[in-house]
Amino acid sequence: QVQLVESGGGLVQPGGSLTLSCAASSIIFSSYNMGWYRQAPGKQRELVASITTGRITNYTDSVKGRFTISRNNANNIVSLEMNSLKPEDTAVYYCNAQHFRIYGVNYWGKGTLVTVSS
Repeated sequence: QVQLVESGGGLVQPGGSLTLSCAASSIIFSSYNMGWYRQAPGKQRELVASITTGRITNYTDSVKGRFTISRNNANNIVSLEMNSLKPEDTAVYYCNAQHFRIYGVNYWGKGTLVTVSS
């Protein structure tokens, strides 16, 4: 059974940092493009950052220069380093895995809550 398990969320003050991790199991991790999404209360889920199997990265404009996505194919982990956090970064963050070639093969984690508040 495929599992994506996020960790690292929590409460942090504005300007602080957190690193989220997503551990994947039962997939050939290197064959999946990985992404971090977030959903704030009352808002739609949005893509925050993604990294392809070839390690090409992409970020939504609001996090460019502050967040860094990376992947460790040996350990089946994708991470999101978040710096200079703002209250508007408060959301549930979800890990996503999409097969690089087979359309529709797509998995989600259950999410981890990030709260940025003083």
